[in-house]
Amino acid sequence: MTWDRFETFHDQVKAATERAILQATGVKGEVTCRFTHVYPDGPAPYFSFHARGRHGALLAQWKAIKDAASDALIAAGGTITHHHAVGRDHRPWYDRQRPQLFAAALRAAKRELDPRGMLNPGVLIDP
Repeated sequence: MTWDRFETFHDQVKAATERAILQATGVKGEVTCRFTHVYPDGPAPYFSFHARGRHGALLAQWKAIKDAASDALIAAGGTITHHHAVGRDHRPWYDRQRPQLFAAALRAAKRELDPRGMLNPGVLIDP
């Protein structure tokens, strides 16, 4: 995120995540942001949230909050990619941002270099 857009980006993602926590749990939670890396053009922000969940509903609550936060991040002009990986949790948003041509090129490379599909199957593209 560029420095000139960071403050608005931060506020939008934080507010959307706080609303999602309240809606999913009925209780206010915490949303934090730290920079994993800082560059002359801007920071690489990393958001975390903390909320009180209910046993038996934890996964559904987490998913509702994670979905809202990820949607807000993209709507505010960010990218779901992380400083070291995308990961399975981010895959639906990565698919929305990743060009199809890149996916096709990666599939072709994996067919040649990883023919048995052993390297992170299903993380960046479907096997």
